[in-house]
Amino acid sequence: MDGLGRRVLVAAFDGWNDAGEAASSAVTQLRESGEYEVVFSVDPELYFDYQYTRPQIATDGEGRRNLRWPEATILRPARATRSAQLWLLTGVEPARAWQAFASEFIDVALREDITGFVSIGSMMSDVPHTRPISVFAGSENEQIRTSLSLERSTYEGPVGILSVLSHAADAAGIPTASLWASVPHYVAGHTPSPKATLALLDKLEDLTGAQIPRGDLATEAVAWEASIDAAAADDEEMTEYIRQLERTRDTWDSPEASGDAIAQEFERYLRRGGGDGPMKPGRDDPRR
Repeated sequence: MDGLGRRVLVAAFDGWNDAGEAASSAVTQLRESGEYEVVFSVDPELYFDYQYTRPQIATDGEGRRNLRWPEATILRPARATRSAQLWLLTGVEPARAWQAFASEFIDVALREDITGFVSIGSMMSDVPHTRPISVFAGSENEQIRTSLSLERSTYEGPVGILSVLSHAADAAGIPTASLWASVPHYVAGHTPSPKATLALLDKLEDLTGAQIPRGDLATEAVAWEASIDAAAADDEEMTEYIRQLERTRDTWDSPEASGDAIAQEFERYLRRGGGDGPMKPGRDDPRR
C-alpha cells in the first residue's frame, strides 16, 4: 500500500493543539466506533504537572471512589480490517520532558511496526462557521507529499507536542502527515465543534483509506451551525463580521480568484477593521 501504509498511528492531544475540542473529539469518535486495547501508557509522574492538569476523582459503577490520573496512551485495534488500521495515540499534552515523552512513544511505534503517523489538531482562525471547515494537510516527507498531494508547512515559531512527535517519527523513518482544522474563533462559547471534527475525520479517511464511522456528527454539525446562526441573529455587529468573513472566503475559493483579487479583498478587509487579516494564524498554525 502506498502512502502511509496499513498501520497508521493517529495522534491527538487535549490542550494547546485542540481548539474547539475538534481533534480530541475525532479520536474519541474513532475509539468509540471500534474495539481497542491499550498497548502502552506513560508514567504520569514523569511528564505531568498535577497543579496544571489535576487528577480527577469519580465514582465507578460499583460505587467505589477512584482517582483518575492524567495519561497519554497508545491503543491498537482489537480486530484486523482489510483497509488501513488506525492506531490511536491520545491523552493530555505533557508539561515537561517532551523529548523523552516522544522517544517513549516512537520506540513503541517502531516495535509495533507502525507504517505511518498522522497528527491531527485544530486552531482558532478568522474563518466563517457557515462555510466548509478548511483542513490543512501537510507533510515534511517529500514522497508522502507527492503520493498524497499534500503541502509543506512554512510555519516558524512555537509548537505543541504534536509537532515534537511528528518530528521524532520522521527522524525514526516513519512517514508522517499532519491535519489541522480551522475553527472560527468567535464560536469559543459553542464547544465542542462537531463540524470541525467531521472535517478532520473526512480528511483522515481520504488520507489513509480507512473506513471511519461518523456516528451522529453530521446531525450535530448542523445543530452546532444553527446555534451560532441564532446567536448571531441577535447581534448586528457579529452578523456583519461573519458576512465579511464569508466574502473573503468566497473570494479565495472562487475559480476566477487571482493573486491580485485576493490581495484587494484582503486590503478591504483590513480597512473594515479586520485585525490581522482573514486567516489569523493560531498558536501552532502549520501554515503560517
